[in-house]
Amino acid sequence: MQITKFLSYLLISSFILVGCSNDDDNSPFDNNPSQTANRQPLGSSANDLLSDTNFKSITIEMIAVQGFEPTTTAVNNFRQFLEDRLFKPDGIIINQRTVSSSSKAPFNIEEIAEIENDTRTLFNAGDDITVYVYFADGSKEDDTNEQVTLGSAYLNTSMVIYEGTLRRLGGSRPGAPSLSTIETAALNHEFAHLLGLVNLGTPLQSQHEDSDSNGHCNVQSCLMEAAIEFSSGIMGMGDAVPELDALCIADLQANGGR
Repeated sequence: MQITKFLSYLLISSFILVGCSNDDDNSPFDNNPSQTANRQPLGSSANDLLSDTNFKSITIEMIAVQGFEPTTTAVNNFRQFLEDRLFKPDGIIINQRTVSSSSKAPFNIEEIAEIENDTRTLFNAGDDITVYVYFADGSKEDDTNEQVTLGSAYLNTSMVIYEGTLRRLGGSRPGAPSLSTIETAALNHEFAHLLGLVNLGTPLQSQHEDSDSNGHCNVQSCLMEAAIEFSSGIMGMGDAVPELDALCIADLQANGGR
């Protein structure tokens, strides 16, 4: 199954649409038995990420190409998002480091998976679950002038943020959201897919999946809406990061989250 979502920057109408691209079961990985638990389909570890039943802590291995590191503000906002939604009594750890460019941009998801295979060093161990986040120095290969992808969640504990694209958008025109706001929205949105939203491993408690965009919420302005508009009205409110609506939060709570 492949679910395609998008974040588009529409120059002609002066607004930004936020979305993503989710690709599961497309990743060429070494068949290492110790890594099998981190090589599963998207959404299949939702309960393990949300609850403290099997894992008491979580470690985020956040790897960025040199010069494409996320802003401190976005990392702090992301940590707060995790603290708000996850039960991890032994803590939430974010390990950051940089790597050299792969020189493969623009990327397809298979190339991102190969980069993970080369750079990921942390896997589930004991009661600690790990998630891999890669900040890429480029864009997704099928981007167009009208439609660009900011992030992809592609396995149960794997996601990529196309930081090269985010940097072209953040604050690029008067009234546009800041880089840290777009980074936060992309991080939170993609991680919420790992948490099984919407209907990707966390069961629906009410019918709010977008019938036109599987894996997304049909509630306007929800973080998991397929297209969140940072138009003049919303941008006039300042650098506000979209939040999960009550229906998405109810789904997470029913699956072991906060």
